[in-house]
Amino acid sequence: MAEGKMLEEKLFSKHLNEEMEVIIYLPPQYSPLYKYPLFIVQDGKDYIRFGKMPKLVDELTQTNEIQKSVFAFLPYKTVEDRRRKYHPDGDQNEAYIRFLADELVPFLENLFPSFQMAGSRFLMGDSLGASVSLKACLEYPYTFGNAILHSPFVNDDLLNMTQNAKPGSLKLFHIVGDQENEVETTAHTVDNFLEPNQKLNQVVTEKGFEATFQLFQGGHRWTYWQPFLKPSLTYMLPTNTFDLESMSS
Repeated sequence: MAEGKMLEEKLFSKHLNEEMEVIIYLPPQYSPLYKYPLFIVQDGKDYIRFGKMPKLVDELTQTNEIQKSVFAFLPYKTVEDRRRKYHPDGDQNEAYIRFLADELVPFLENLFPSFQMAGSRFLMGDSLGASVSLKACLEYPYTFGNAILHSPFVNDDLLNMTQNAKPGSLKLFHIVGDQENEVETTAHTVDNFLEPNQKLNQVVTEKGFEATFQLFQGGHRWTYWQPFLKPSLTYMLPTNTFDLESMSS
């Protein structure tokens, strides 16, 4: 089986005033003559290590179950750093979202040919990584049009932002576990993830977003998220979603 290529890049963020690491996956038979959808993945090393994403994407690409895409995996430096950037109330949350939209997207699209439209850009993450992915889509609907949410932390602000969003601007893949009513967080609290996620799904359904939601049997662990990576990718990026037109056309 042909394998994609992994690259490591760094860029300095003016919004965050720090250097950011980006691990990039290019699909098998990648060619700069064609345009590709772009996935930006929070919790990047977790998706590589626990989710086994590169191997899965190789398999799904080879079996023609998803379209060839470029993936950018964003690692977090520490648990505290992750919370500051990903949590809706984190002191770097807004700066991090500006980094995603204003700095990372142009950086990646300067390196790799893409369709340069919201519908061909995807954000994904788990827990707080899913929260910041959803919030970025809601704040920058003309930049990001899709989000894969694995058990996101959902607060009232995110619910209100979703309630006020335009339904046609966002496509969602959303899961949460039936045992996530008592989740031990990195802030050493025990939070109910289940009920707010059900409320989020209710808002999404009432608003008429293009979305799929599943309540799985399990808790707030990669053991339960990993099996949903394949359906999340095939739902978001079935083959022939985009025409991989030649850059010279």
